[in-house]
Amino acid sequence: MLSAIVITRNEAANVAACLESIAFCDERIVVDSGSDDDTVKIAVAAGATVVTHAWAGFGAQKNFALSQARGDWVLSIDADERVPAPLAAEILSTIGSASANGYEIARLSTFLGRPMRHSGWFPDYVLRLFRREKARFTDDLVHERVVCEGPIGRLSGIIEHHPVLRLEDALARVDSYSTAGAEMLAASRRRVSFASGITHGLWSFLRAYVMRLGFLDGREGFLLAVANAEGTYYRYMKAWAAGRHRE
Repeated sequence: MLSAIVITRNEAANVAACLESIAFCDERIVVDSGSDDDTVKIAVAAGATVVTHAWAGFGAQKNFALSQARGDWVLSIDADERVPAPLAAEILSTIGSASANGYEIARLSTFLGRPMRHSGWFPDYVLRLFRREKARFTDDLVHERVVCEGPIGRLSGIIEHHPVLRLEDALARVDSYSTAGAEMLAASRRRVSFASGITHGLWSFLRAYVMRLGFLDGREGFLLAVANAEGTYYRYMKAWAAGRHRE
């Protein structure tokens, strides 16, 4: 049995297409953290099992979703991701004769509608398919990952990822992710100086745009590098400001 898990909050624009792309799974579980749009209504209409659970950070929320799954195998997918038909067929074939406990899948992300094949965004292997009893998510507030016991393999298919359709989406992600990242920095007790935001932000831009060939992704590559730099800058500045208030 294959279970798919999705966490949501105000994903009315995405959840229908996401759930349609994973219709090949035996069960689809949506864990919603208080959407005030039509996310839940759409998910129920699509035939998914919907559970409401207060937001606890990405890692904890996905671990809760994992606890609701019944399948021997679990596919973790985000609401802004899609599983194309060739990948779906590969997943079903793989779990039928699996030699590993987990499988990484390449992800092709778009930024303002353009597939980003450079900038450090591709192939972006993520561990998304795993045996339920052999894996769990880290408890990180953001940028959680799957920890899996035993051998890990890779599939040849690609997950389609559409995280940023508008510049407003990029700005919202910069704000939310930098806040969560700052909380993680503060919890780590690392000393963060005022200059940290400037130097790390500049390095983030150069790494994405120059070292990772973001300039080959055109104008969208430049905008992505700037967004990366902003996110890094604000992560360190928010952590610095929080630390100053505690002193």
